[in-house]
Amino acid sequence: MDDTGRRCAAACRFSGRHCGQACAFAAQEWGDFLSRRVDGQVVRLVRPGDTRRPTWVVYERGVHLGTVHARPDGDGMWHVQEAGEQCDGLDDAVRMLRRPSVWLRQRQQVRRWAQGLLADPSLLVLDVQTAGLGTQAWAVQIAALDNQGRTLVNELLNPLLPIPAEASRLHGITDACVARAPSFGGLLPELRGVIKGRRCVAYNARFDKGVMDRELSRLHSSVLPARAPLEPRRWEDALGPASVARGMWLTDRSLYRRQRLGGGYDAAEKCRGLLRRLHELARAT
Repeated sequence: MDDTGRRCAAACRFSGRHCGQACAFAAQEWGDFLSRRVDGQVVRLVRPGDTRRPTWVVYERGVHLGTVHARPDGDGMWHVQEAGEQCDGLDDAVRMLRRPSVWLRQRQQVRRWAQGLLADPSLLVLDVQTAGLGTQAWAVQIAALDNQGRTLVNELLNPLLPIPAEASRLHGITDACVARAPSFGGLLPELRGVIKGRRCVAYNARFDKGVMDRELSRLHSSVLPARAPLEPRRWEDALGPASVARGMWLTDRSLYRRQRLGGGYDAAEKCRGLLRRLHELARAT
């Protein structure tokens, strides 16, 4: 769990207003009836007449979704009675109650996928930190772990361009940090040996793969050659399966809300966090 709810609590108590995120700390001052828009749909909450606890029955379009309970004096979380789970905000609690009927089957598919990944000796967990976003997302750190959590790569890289201050504020990597670091081309022989034939998994793999493809294109000063120097067996993205497993359904987009991996912006730390997440997904029931 991250500390979103606890950070929000201080702001709620300081301002004395209802929290825009509808955290559990604000709920203790709510009335018996309230309405809230969640993903464009009006949701109505009704407190049962036999309690003064911060508990509400949730309805949407006249359909009973379930019951949510705020824990302002406990863990600061919203507890979703039907799911036996908790989350930081009321909106996400409602999204849990909206789960489609196929969710349990989809979650089991995610569990089997994660189990297969962790059992594969060719698994490579990878993360890339960059000097920016979009076309300026040049690599400044690359890390890779095997399925046992052993570090195979953890290198700072010189992007050969100034690192924007906003990027440095996130990951702490400055121009001075990488002044003597190798460029992507300098790391390429080692990286090629580590990645070749591997089953590479990343959190938002499209981004990480895109950074390395762009680095290869820059290195060759032309379009990527037909035989790329990096030859993983295949790429896999853990972001989608993790979002399915959490099961926060966005009705306006007909998909599950993306879940953050959390943690700091260090590539090796991100890899360890992703490996832990894969183990959590493999145990999902």
